[in-house]
Amino acid sequence: MLFPPALKAAQKIAVVSPSMAGPAYGLEVHEQAMRRLRRFAKIKEYPSTRQLGASAYERARDINAAFADPEVGAIMSTLGGADQVTILPHLDPGIICANPKAFFGYSDNTHLLNWLWRHGIAGFYGGATQVQLGPGPHIDPEHKASLYAALFGGELELTNPKAIEDHGFEWSDPRALSHFGQRYRPRPWSWSGPQRKVTAPTWGGCVEVLRDQLKAQHLPSLEQLKGSILLLENASDILTPLEFGEFLRDLGEAGILGLVQAVLFARPPASSFDHHPSEEAQEAYRQLLAELTHQAVASYNPKAMVCCGVPFGHSRPQWILPFGGTLSIDGHQRRIIAHYSR
Repeated sequence: MLFPPALKAAQKIAVVSPSMAGPAYGLEVHEQAMRRLRRFAKIKEYPSTRQLGASAYERARDINAAFADPEVGAIMSTLGGADQVTILPHLDPGIICANPKAFFGYSDNTHLLNWLWRHGIAGFYGGATQVQLGPGPHIDPEHKASLYAALFGGELELTNPKAIEDHGFEWSDPRALSHFGQRYRPRPWSWSGPQRKVTAPTWGGCVEVLRDQLKAQHLPSLEQLKGSILLLENASDILTPLEFGEFLRDLGEAGILGLVQAVLFARPPASSFDHHPSEEAQEAYRQLLAELTHQAVASYNPKAMVCCGVPFGHSRPQWILPFGGTLSIDGHQRRIIAHYSR
């Protein structure tokens, strides 16, 4: 696995839209995100970053250009979406593998992160400028700390935030620029499996994307995944427990659950702009998905540790996690350390 070098002082952060062009829907949120991102480094946008309806070729062209650009030291996505799989045939492995750089994204960006993983390049799971940087009164400290560590190196212990949300305000609402969404105090993480220590590389991503990749056989080989730490998180589509349970069963039958040393399942979103269950109903849904995860891993791999509720993926605050890099999990002390250094 190639670990992209840390961002150098003179280098820029490329901002791209590999899937949906979020800035086209919320320009003021995007502009606020760019002002905040400039505190870390200079930025460089590409033609399709704000272009609604850009073709798969145009979006892939900008990804190739960002990797080839000597001014660029890291690449951040503005948002996820639903059709990033269409850009993969247009990516240039020769250019990208010759110029490995840290790529940040989650949700539909699972496609690109897994493409990089299969070509031996580590990335970072998390970071969408339109969601984590632009909205609200400030950047959440958890996200800020992990973004800094991912850009420049270091290690951090993951912790539970004091308050958490599934989503903020619509980008067309002026409050999106100055207020967080409705936040709740998160429940403690739930653990199962043996109480031991594991340090291993990570792999995984968004359940909805992995489900499609599993069917299309676009995943790494079992030999490549052996001994890794599996990262799983749900998108805001709110999967039914039946759908999620079937996905876990498919991972087990494919042999993936039996090979990993640990599974981290993120706190799943349980509400959306169109779906507003009570706080009690939301927690019941999250607890059910956590129980399904504990049960599935215990069935297919009782030697693996499981931790559910970690705030990564579709969550605010959001911890950015190494993808292909390493995590250390201590089941006895119930601690998780993310290693961002190259």
